Amino acid sequence: MGIEDYGGGPGARETGVLVVTTNDVPGYRVEQVIGEVFGLTVRSRHLGSQIGAGLKSMIGGELKGLTKTLVETRTQAMDRLIEQARARGANAVLAMRFDVTDAADVGTEVCAYGTAVVLVPAGG
Repeated sequence: MGIEDYGGGPGARETGVLVVTTNDVPGYRVEQVIGEVFGLTVRSRHLGSQIGAGLKSMIGGELKGLTKTLVETRTQAMDRLIEQARARGANAVLAMRFDVTDAADVGTEVCAYGTAVVLVPAGG
């Protein structure tokens, strides 16, 4: 994985939905608040990566297998968030956040959530 694989979800050009962590977007106003949307996924822990992580933790360094899994999991949660927002008629999600928790000691739950809205240019 290259550095471009470690950050952010797809852009608004690709999805038709702008996702931001801010409460507003400069140059735009909220015409309609649709409501909360979220994308949720739960990933089980892979035995091989757990063993590798245990060994790596003894000598230090990045746990690349676990990093890759978390990036893929966050991306899947974002994709589901965007799908839900689009299905409800939104063109943006404001105040997007991630929540990550252990799921009954068998995996990791990742939830991307925010407020689905319809944005229009501030002057129009």
